[in-house]
Amino acid sequence: MATPQIPSLSNEVSKNLEVITQIEPFVRTAIETLLVDVNTCWQPTDFLPDMSKEDALDQVHQLRERAAGIPDEVIVSLIGNMITEEALPSYQTYFNLLDGINREHSVTSENAWVTWSRQWTSEENRHGDLLNKYLYLSGRADMRQVEVTIQTLISNGFDANTDNDPYQAMIYTSFQERATKISHNNTGKLASKAGDNVLSRICTTIAGDEGRHERAYKTFMREIFDIDPNGAMLAFEKMMRKQIAMPALLIDKGNDRNMFARFSAITQKIGIYTTWDYAKIIEHLVEFWKIENVTGLTGAAAKAQVYLSKLPERYLRIAERVKAPEEISLVWLSC
Repeated sequence: MATPQIPSLSNEVSKNLEVITQIEPFVRTAIETLLVDVNTCWQPTDFLPDMSKEDALDQVHQLRERAAGIPDEVIVSLIGNMITEEALPSYQTYFNLLDGINREHSVTSENAWVTWSRQWTSEENRHGDLLNKYLYLSGRADMRQVEVTIQTLISNGFDANTDNDPYQAMIYTSFQERATKISHNNTGKLASKAGDNVLSRICTTIAGDEGRHERAYKTFMREIFDIDPNGAMLAFEKMMRKQIAMPALLIDKGNDRNMFARFSAITQKIGIYTTWDYAKIIEHLVEFWKIENVTGLTGAAAKAQVYLSKLPERYLRIAERVKAPEEISLVWLSC
């Protein structure tokens, strides 16, 4: 009987796996410097009423009074941000399925990449917990509808459209961490304007976490650019041509509620996350990775460099023409 032939990896995939393995020591350093010890970092209860105290109900009443002044549109955006954060099981699974990341196929592996994925998502887990509890106590959200949406999103899974390629994944996460940082920061500003300084502090604290995670993924990708500039440039081009799919995109899969489109329209309308922000993130990444200054490129990678160098200006022109929707339809609110 003939021995089954195992398909050989393409040169591109082999190179990517080699580079991913090569930068593991750098990832280990990021774990030590850009993630926070569980015993010292903030926890959701630091921002919420202490239910063990005699005045717990008074604290809840104060939270509800502050939350009552927040515009419906801001509450909807907050809920959308929370739902996105709550889909962490999908994000950790996605990261561990990338080529070369979890070679032992074990979620308890001490491999630097797998350790990073566990600790990164454990930090992110606090975000959904905190926002979920705040919204529950505020009385402003239809929590059953919100919970159905969360379960639907996790059930539908997550597709970042990165072709299982770790290079494209690092670009995607660099972009998304910066996008969530912007969204939480802008939500916090609107909460402060509405008089809820506690919610403002919650949002800016979460944005601070996203900023640390953004720095990590951007520096991972910078290392890849240093080692394999051709492969990195082509991966960046691929992601930008496909555009970045938002993590909560699949909340509408299997139904016709158009919740994601409605949520996106609200964030555009009130300035929490806009087309302009999308364009500015591209501009930031092009500058951070010094795309125009990368040398040693050949063939398609050199053409990709030209495309990427001009991309921020193109998207900024598009953003200038995009108008905020005149009408928006709210979702997830209590009656």
